[in-house]
Amino acid sequence: MFWYDGRLIQSQTLEIDISNPGLLYGATVFTTLRVYGNSLEHRLTNWYSHCDRLQHSLQTFAWQQPDWGRVREGAQIIMAHFPVLRITIFPDGREWITGRVLPVDLTEQQNNGIIAAFAPPEFYRCLPSHKTGNYLSTWLARANVQQVGATEAILVDCQGNWLETSTGNLWGWRDGCWWTPPLTAGILPGVVRAQLLQWLLDRQQQVREEPWTAELVLGFEAIAISNSVVEAVPIHTVVQPLGQLEYNPHHKCFSQIRDYFL
Repeated sequence: MFWYDGRLIQSQTLEIDISNPGLLYGATVFTTLRVYGNSLEHRLTNWYSHCDRLQHSLQTFAWQQPDWGRVREGAQIIMAHFPVLRITIFPDGREWITGRVLPVDLTEQQNNGIIAAFAPPEFYRCLPSHKTGNYLSTWLARANVQQVGATEAILVDCQGNWLETSTGNLWGWRDGCWWTPPLTAGILPGVVRAQLLQWLLDRQQQVREEPWTAELVLGFEAIAISNSVVEAVPIHTVVQPLGQLEYNPHHKCFSQIRDYFL
């Protein structure tokens, strides 16, 4: 079941023209969101933030805007069956909405953390400030680290600075405050990242947006990944080429982030 170009389709296959640039070049933009309270209006669903990010990318690429009323209609139909939606927009404005369930081990990951590993440097994201259908590099990065038992891949720049993971933004705790890599480093402007950052600042919690150098990460007491599906998941081990780093997945700092999702 999925929604495509204004109608619900009961199938596991999508018919698309062989000359479509989305098929040939990954020329689409997309966003993935989790529906809370079975409502697009729920504050944690962040419907408007997701649409704004899509709209910004479409404007940047000079692509056609979709019929946003039709996008919302499709989302409401699919969310009746799935808690997670992937909304894709083609250059000609057609919309494609699919759904999926939450990871079966999500609660375990949130409670006890996951293993992450460095991806090879060549697996950097294309157009990192936009979420496009050209997602091969991050898909390969994650597949690569799963071979060593990791759940997430950490993407790095040519200087070895940590940027983000294959599916989300990074958060670290040290010196009594939160740290996250800056957007200027070349990372995706995650919806949850923006919302959580503002929420922490509104509560007078200091957040430092600075590059994650090899020296900086050694001083973190705890680190985590955030995205719109998993919320925030601690990372307890990071596998590097020359060894591994250990962090506390049960650090008391995570209670601050968990409060946001209540």
